[in-house]
Amino acid sequence: MAKRDFYEVLGVAKNASDDEIKKAYRKLAMKYHPDRNPGSREAEEKFKEAKEAYEVLADEDKRSAYDRFGHAGVDPNAGVGGGMGGAGFAEAFGDIFGEIFGGGGGRRGGPQVYRGADLKYSLEISLEQAASGFDTEIRVPSWENCETCHGTGAKPGTHPKTCHTCGGSGAVRMQQGFFSVQQTCPTCHGSGKEITDPCTACDGVGRTRKNKTLQVKIPAGIDDGMRIRSSGNGEPGVNGGPPGDLYVEIHLKPHGIFQRDGEDLHCELTIPFTRAALGGALEVPTLTGKGEISIPEGTQTGKTFRLRGKGIRGLRGSYPGDLYCHVSVETPVRLSEEQKKLLRQFETSLAQGGEKHSPKSESWTDKVKSFFS
Repeated sequence: MAKRDFYEVLGVAKNASDDEIKKAYRKLAMKYHPDRNPGSREAEEKFKEAKEAYEVLADEDKRSAYDRFGHAGVDPNAGVGGGMGGAGFAEAFGDIFGEIFGGGGGRRGGPQVYRGADLKYSLEISLEQAASGFDTEIRVPSWENCETCHGTGAKPGTHPKTCHTCGGSGAVRMQQGFFSVQQTCPTCHGSGKEITDPCTACDGVGRTRKNKTLQVKIPAGIDDGMRIRSSGNGEPGVNGGPPGDLYVEIHLKPHGIFQRDGEDLHCELTIPFTRAALGGALEVPTLTGKGEISIPEGTQTGKTFRLRGKGIRGLRGSYPGDLYCHVSVETPVRLSEEQKKLLRQFETSLAQGGEKHSPKSESWTDKVKSFFS
């Protein structure tokens, strides 16, 4: 199959500048790189075609020969044209490879700088603390510069030397065919320095682990699972990089009475069956004190009463939520013979009253009869 015109392959004009040719190639290489198109034969062929076009047009001698004689001018078997021009290609492809895998360009000098890692601290608080907010202190592990070597990692009286492997750049470039891969230097691990006589206090690390105390403000209304960010209190950066952040993750302790649902609170209100039958005022607990609800006569299990404004004001809320009291009617236990006798008499009087005393029971009985019939 006849080769396509190299200018057509890259999508540039014949008078395109070197920078335009390089940009066009980088765009195609990023699009059709085999690592981005695993198993695609078409992408592989387009990648090779773009590579070949760039190898020719990026080289001044080859491009001149191509412009004069076409493909024959750069065919090594035809004896016309210049050399490989591999340096230009390696430079361009090195930049592309770095973009694909998140590294920087191969021309960066000096040791590599890294941001410190973020830390997470789990803080367990009560429901009351979450509702009102409070200030507290936490102790977290941290790294600090070694007091003996002042962070150099070298024994006092000595100094780190420039890394012999990377020449102080902190990175090395591996060349495999036309692939050019930049990696962190295995000798200095990106610092650009070698420590031949390490500090005995920190084993050459330059840092020692200590605990530090931080003041943390817990805002009112915070909920379970929310996080508070303490900027710059994570792990320190590498080679002068910025420190990471500390995230304080909030966990609410189980409460003996209330369950939280956003800004609302829920509780189970257990009442004796006599109070449920007769009704009356009933004192109930709230998060900030006491409240009162009116129990109507004949209240059943599952009835819910709402106390407005007795919930929690959320982190961004203007008004507090509500308190929902869910009624559970309690059946008496361990009755005396006298009490049992009274209940049997009471049961007999209820039966004489029929459906007006137990409407749900009568309805249930009818449903059962209908089901079996």
